[in-house]
Amino acid sequence: MFISVTDAKAQLTDLVRRAEAGDEVILTRHGHAAVRLVPVRARLRPEERRKLLEEFQKNAGAKVAPGPDAAHAADFLYGDDGLPG
Repeated sequence: MFISVTDAKAQLTDLVRRAEAGDEVILTRHGHAAVRLVPVRARLRPEERRKLLEEFQKNAGAKVAPGPDAAHAADFLYGDDGLPG
């Protein structure tokens, strides 16, 4: 939703409610987008953040596939003679 800053002044409470509900609210000035109203996300407590990071690391580690080391990662591009194949 696009609305001018002038019109938004009279509807600010409604616009804030819409933004909190997930609607995209963009305020315009002279017909050009100026700002976007977005809800503020609650900050995680340190223990919540730690738990989330540990879970991410656990899941990411399970998806890592073994492969060649960096020194040999492009070996498949070359033949036994060392020339591009």
